[in-house]
Amino acid sequence: MNCAISGVVPIDPVVSLKSGYVFERALIEKHLKESHVCPVTKEELSVTDLLPLKGNKIITPRAASATTIPGVLQLLQNEWDALMLETYNLKESLHQTRQELAHALYQHDAACRVIARLIKERDEAKGALGDTQANVANAIKKTGPASMEIEEGTAEGGINAGILKVLQDVAKKLSKNRKQFTKDLQAKVAGREQISNFEVSVTHPLHSPSKPGILCLDLHPSQQDLVLTGGADSTAILFNHSNGKIVDTLKGHKKKLSDVKFHPTENVLFTASHDHTAIIWHTKEEGKYSVGHTLKGHKGPVVGVTVHPSGSYVVTASTDKSWAFYDVASGVLRASIVDDEKITAGFTRVTFHPDGLILGTGTADSVVRIFDVKQQKNVAVFKGHTGAVTAVTFSENGYYLASGDEQGIVKLWDLRKLQNFHTISQPEMKNIADMDFDLSGSYLAVAGDDLRVFGTKEWDLVKNWNDHTEQVTGVKFGNNAGFLATTSKDRSLKIWKSSS
Repeated sequence: MNCAISGVVPIDPVVSLKSGYVFERALIEKHLKESHVCPVTKEELSVTDLLPLKGNKIITPRAASATTIPGVLQLLQNEWDALMLETYNLKESLHQTRQELAHALYQHDAACRVIARLIKERDEAKGALGDTQANVANAIKKTGPASMEIEEGTAEGGINAGILKVLQDVAKKLSKNRKQFTKDLQAKVAGREQISNFEVSVTHPLHSPSKPGILCLDLHPSQQDLVLTGGADSTAILFNHSNGKIVDTLKGHKKKLSDVKFHPTENVLFTASHDHTAIIWHTKEEGKYSVGHTLKGHKGPVVGVTVHPSGSYVVTASTDKSWAFYDVASGVLRASIVDDEKITAGFTRVTFHPDGLILGTGTADSVVRIFDVKQQKNVAVFKGHTGAVTAVTFSENGYYLASGDEQGIVKLWDLRKLQNFHTISQPEMKNIADMDFDLSGSYLAVAGDDLRVFGTKEWDLVKNWNDHTEQVTGVKFGNNAGFLATTSKDRSLKIWKSSS
């Protein structure tokens, strides 16, 4: 009895009640799903018309090759060959696995020996460091306080080898590209005529009128619509000058603010205050900030805060004659540097060099001091001011430092020759509070009793303005010197642009 479709003996036979033909169940059911007719008679047929057939189990006959003794021997030979091949492959895989395991064990043993040696060297280094600290302490006791020392009991870990590597790597990368970077910017910077046509585009009154006055300013490095101001009312305000809206008001200080800074790449803000603290602010939601870390490394008013180009570290300076070095992420104080012997009246300003390896500082004793961050040492002293140094700023090319004092004198210092190469002194330019080079180094803006911009080629006056009614306390150039942002004790933020 063969299947009417396949012509072979069916495994699961069914018979048609209409035609009597026998089919394989799987084949006929598949056919009926498509055509609903008998494949032989072409009459209408459904699955319900099929009747299963019962019979003995069909045994599939052996292959012809297995019906003779030579054929059976050949099958056994083939199975034996396959078994031997599989055994050989398993032995080869086992041998390879043993070799890999032996190699891994050797590497593990070597790693253990290296770790043991490093632990031994670490312990020896700790012992040597302890001996060195003891020797330094004994030397201090014998000779008295050194002119430059790290305060004991305040710093955690110091400026260690890992931090120094970051400082050096960043400086190397920045200095390598700085010449071309400055050249590209000089090709795009606004011309003198455009600068001289600057006028007040918009004025925004900010901070509390009960304690009037904006004391410091910073401009976001990439989102130039955003400015950060610090006031006499103990608050900082993040403000969008394009739409005239306050993004956030930062309340955390107890006394007037002295300095504010944006992080170069992240949504992090920095503020310094006369309440002896600085604060690192983190975003808690879109555009809103909360206190991340309160920095308490000083015993006097904090007068300046500056962020390393890497964004990983921040330095503060105080009237207590010290500057402090912190981790931004953790808020940990790494070093607190005091210069009791040389500085007689405390710091007034502090700023990182564009490469991040030195600090420029101003002091109330009329001196500009340059500190090497790696060594935590005062490596240069610039004298010549007759009043307290109230503003310091580096040019982006890294060659020049400008310093201004309360008498209205601006001095330009060549960092390669460590000498003053030009002095700017003009009538009615008094009480300098802030200065800023544009990124191309083509202009220097000076904020004091009025606002002035000088060209750096001849150091001549480009234009001065008297639109603020009180002392101008902050000034920042926008990209390509396309605009200026200024703040004043008259409680106003002004944006200056060319009218043409």
